[in-house]
Amino acid sequence: MTLIKSISGIRGTVGGKVGDNLTPLDTVKFVAAYTSFLKAGINKENIKIVLGRDARLSGEMYARLVSATLVSMGCDVIDIGLATTPTTELAVIAEHADGGIILTASHNPKQWNALKLLNSKGEFLSAADGEQVLELAEEENFDFVEVDNLGEITEKDYTDYHIENVLGLQLVDAAIIEKAGLKIVVDAVNSVGGVVIPRLLAALGVKDITCINCEPDGNFKHNPEPLAEHLTEISAKVRECGADMGIVVDPDVDRLAFISENGEMFGEEYTLVAVADYVLSNKVGNTVSNLSSSRALRDVTLSHGGNYGASAVGEVNVVEEMKRIGAIIGGEGNGGVIYPASHYGRDALVGIGLFLTHYVKENKKMTDLKASYPAYFISKNKIQLSASTDVDGILEKLKEVYRNEKVTDIDGVKIDFKDGWVHLRKSNTEPIIRVYSEAKDETTAKSLADNIIYKVKEWTN
Repeated sequence: MTLIKSISGIRGTVGGKVGDNLTPLDTVKFVAAYTSFLKAGINKENIKIVLGRDARLSGEMYARLVSATLVSMGCDVIDIGLATTPTTELAVIAEHADGGIILTASHNPKQWNALKLLNSKGEFLSAADGEQVLELAEEENFDFVEVDNLGEITEKDYTDYHIENVLGLQLVDAAIIEKAGLKIVVDAVNSVGGVVIPRLLAALGVKDITCINCEPDGNFKHNPEPLAEHLTEISAKVRECGADMGIVVDPDVDRLAFISENGEMFGEEYTLVAVADYVLSNKVGNTVSNLSSSRALRDVTLSHGGNYGASAVGEVNVVEEMKRIGAIIGGEGNGGVIYPASHYGRDALVGIGLFLTHYVKENKKMTDLKASYPAYFISKNKIQLSASTDVDGILEKLKEVYRNEKVTDIDGVKIDFKDGWVHLRKSNTEPIIRVYSEAKDETTAKSLADNIIYKVKEWTN
């Protein structure tokens, strides 16, 4: 069973049985539930929904299903076709739409797809709103319209609009980027980024662009999660070309990773750190990332005179905390940059515009820029449990054992030590506890995690 219903949407694999996977019947049910939720919230029958998708093999099939369902519910559809997640978010705002649906399973392999649901602000639904949609889906009490009230479909392309949005940001300077004569390699893992990122770079004045895996055919040439072990091809190409850097995005282009000139990862965690450093050097303000993100953002924020806030894991949680404390930059350690001056959503295009401006102004190699930031190492582990394990009880016990340390429990349990931290979260989809730890060096980070993993295993044996 792969159908997963969570705060980040409805996702599953293609094919299989109804209720077990993201089948056509499941798709129709959840889209109808989402539409019913929106109609009830604004008390309006005729509503407008923006629809965008990445380049997955199943994308066109799901787009037709979703469009037909929306039309049958009396919704007008603005179909923007192949579009990044942040492009779709901006289109919702520009169209004054009542919501949006993005067809993408983000970094999941090609057999996956998902319905990511947006509100009228172009932001992901809150946990509470998402629960209402799931409840409506279970009830299956949908009201489809009669023939004279069917919605209409309008096709538009919002890619250039998004690029112009980036170029219009005060802290993005295309003139100095063009003058620098940058040489960049792009890996867009055969999705929509293969169309969008080269166009953005050209608009920013980059003339020497080498593209690999940029054909948006949905046949991902490697695992689409932008981790070092999946990026050997672009790492080699950066060295071979003598490029200044490599740019990597995931299939829906909301995560951004860089490769340094020596072919090594700049580090997804440090995408946000570098961009925040640049933004904060121009305006003092607050930042936010989630509990599982690097301390480096906190350190950089404090060095600029701002305050740092931590949220529960999940983009919607980061956005809520950013609004609460008035953060001017934020995001997640997976390469997700959220810049409110553009919009409240992780956006690789915005991240590229800000990062390249920063890089050129600093006039350093990528390796030297990375070395200028606080050095941390993150270790990511998990504990396999039986289905009957009382995970909540284990987390409560950890809070008691480490009560003399700084403990945060808004999302699992995070224990802050003087020399690092450990964050434990239970999975919503399988019997495991995820254990992330961070310290100034790899040995300490692993030791912090190992000590807690040992305790948990002792309690569960």
